[in-house]
Amino acid sequence: MEAFDYKALDASGKTVSGIIQAESARQARSQLRGRGLLPAQIERVRARERASQVWARGLSAAELSMVTRQLATLLGSGLTLEQALNALMEEANTPLTREILTGVKTEITAGSSLAVALGSYPKSFPDFYCALVHGGAESGALPIVLQHLADYLDKRQALRQKTSLALLYPVLVSVVALAIVTGLLVYVVPQVVQVFTQSRQELPLLTRGLIALSDFLRAGWPYLLAGAGAITVFARMALKKPLIRLRLDAWLLQLPWLGSLTRSINTARFSSTLAILLDGGVPMLAALRSSARVITNQVMSVAVAGVIIRVQEGTSLARALGEPGIFPPLLIHMVASGEASGKLEQMLQRAAELETQALERRLAVFLTLLEPVMILVMGGVVLMIVLAILLPIMEINQLVV
Repeated sequence: MEAFDYKALDASGKTVSGIIQAESARQARSQLRGRGLLPAQIERVRARERASQVWARGLSAAELSMVTRQLATLLGSGLTLEQALNALMEEANTPLTREILTGVKTEITAGSSLAVALGSYPKSFPDFYCALVHGGAESGALPIVLQHLADYLDKRQALRQKTSLALLYPVLVSVVALAIVTGLLVYVVPQVVQVFTQSRQELPLLTRGLIALSDFLRAGWPYLLAGAGAITVFARMALKKPLIRLRLDAWLLQLPWLGSLTRSINTARFSSTLAILLDGGVPMLAALRSSARVITNQVMSVAVAGVIIRVQEGTSLARALGEPGIFPPLLIHMVASGEASGKLEQMLQRAAELETQALERRLAVFLTLLEPVMILVMGGVVLMIVLAILLPIMEINQLVV
């Protein structure tokens, strides 16, 4: 079976396109005619070429979780991998999902393993995902491993959504407040202050500063936008350099609150991924290498690279994790307990759950404190604007009296 790109006309004359599986181009045309379509163009698609075409796109977190859970259910029901992929292709909600699944099936038909076929789409299937699929296939427990992986993806997506929703209110308040203050400075303040300048009286320092800021915003906003864009581009280019990124991540870990938050996020990801990989039959060193890829902080990623070397030399995982002094003591104690009891996977998963709970508590405290702080800051800004306008009015009243 091969994949063919097609363009055809339906009964109403509308052009439709997609991908179809067939033994040959002739069979593909026959299938399209059987669907009531008039083939206009048929082209053979190779899996690698298709992978390069969708390189910049990928499945969303929700789609990846759904596809993983459905594949686990179908394989657990006794279907073959080819039958399960066919069912997923028919039930795909988006053309991109169908396109990727078609490419995966085409590569499997050509002789590749499922893990290798999924690895052709790194934007959709990360390294740890492919490593887990490989381990599950080797151990003969692929449906169970995929089910655990789907649970993990759901939990990660739920935490991400909870964090995004929690930050939505402060972000909206900040944007609205900034827009209001900018509107006051650009449109309202110049009209009010014009009355004071015509009176030729000496204005207070606060009022003169407000006028200068208003003039600067009205005249220099193109330069501000250009400067912000230049800073953004420069920052993105600088962060691509490993040394600068490493120093920034090291400084980030030293911050009082943000450092512990970053450490908790990466520890939870690392622990969950390592637990799933080990439970799926992936060897320790390979599981550590794959788990290191889910860590976004470069300092912690480098620390895991050192842990891999120490474990390869024969050191226990708990001792190797404790040597860099980067990971939380809770994780080290749980790993030591798991190694001693032979329940390392369960202890890693429990450590990930505890770190996630700690992360949620920190976020709740942060958001609780953020709202009153934002109100005080914005209230102070508005107060300064009001005072800058009222002070000249009070001086004029004193002169009149």
